Amino acid sequence: MKLTLLGTGSPIPDANRAGPSMLVQADGHHLLFDCGRGVLMRLAAAGVLPPMLHRVLLTHLHSDHVTDLNDVVTMRWAMSPVPNPLPVTGPPGTAALLDRTVAMLEDDICYRIAHHDDLHEPPSHETQEVLDGPALAIGEVRVTAAPTDHRPVAPTVGYRVEHDGRTVAIAGDTVPCDGLDRLCAGADVYVQTVIRPDLVAQVPSARLQDIVDYHSSVTDAARTAARAGVGTLVLTHMVPAPAPGSEDEWAAIARADFGGEVVVGTDLLAIDV
Repeated sequence: MKLTLLGTGSPIPDANRAGPSMLVQADGHHLLFDCGRGVLMRLAAAGVLPPMLHRVLLTHLHSDHVTDLNDVVTMRWAMSPVPNPLPVTGPPGTAALLDRTVAMLEDDICYRIAHHDDLHEPPSHETQEVLDGPALAIGEVRVTAAPTDHRPVAPTVGYRVEHDGRTVAIAGDTVPCDGLDRLCAGADVYVQTVIRPDLVAQVPSARLQDIVDYHSSVTDAARTAARAGVGTLVLTHMVPAPAPGSEDEWAAIARADFGGEVVVGTDLLAIDV
């Protein structure tokens, strides 16, 4: 199994970090987790094009995690030589989001159908809403969902991907909670959105400081990883983004509470699980 961090950024635009998204490849299948800013550029850099995706899985519907879902929908449709519905899994509300996304694309869909003789129908999708339990079985790959805590954003989920005795836990945005512990239990790799409250506190913006109460800090993530017996902790969606050369500071904070490997994520970093 291979995990690629496609985008490790946050809602704040960053020239070096695309929006949050991850690719898990296992047993010949390509699973895309979240669709942040620039996802298709990073996906192409990883050697995967939209028609090749076997499923998109969303952790939650916050804008920075779904902002380029419309691009995935459009390019899957436009690049596929035959009808190729996009399978999407996510928390309750996902089906309505897909319907609204296609409605938003109505003008573009009409233009393309009018111009291309081999396009007759709008893009199609197959949605599955999950909260707690099995989310996907494809080949020898199994994906399980569990509820996380990003309130007032609700519902939100994380995913546990298992293949050939190896496990990746993908948390999304959440504070520590029971569902997160279940996803991470014994995982080889655990990927967590993190913030640095000490740095956020230095920014004179109440709106930015509001993020502290519904994201895991680096210390929170490290303690979750230690409690769950995780092998490797991967930090992503870091707020504020680490200044060049400061990555070791983030890792050092995590290592104070976690004795396993700590990885500070960068775009297109690939990890063999």
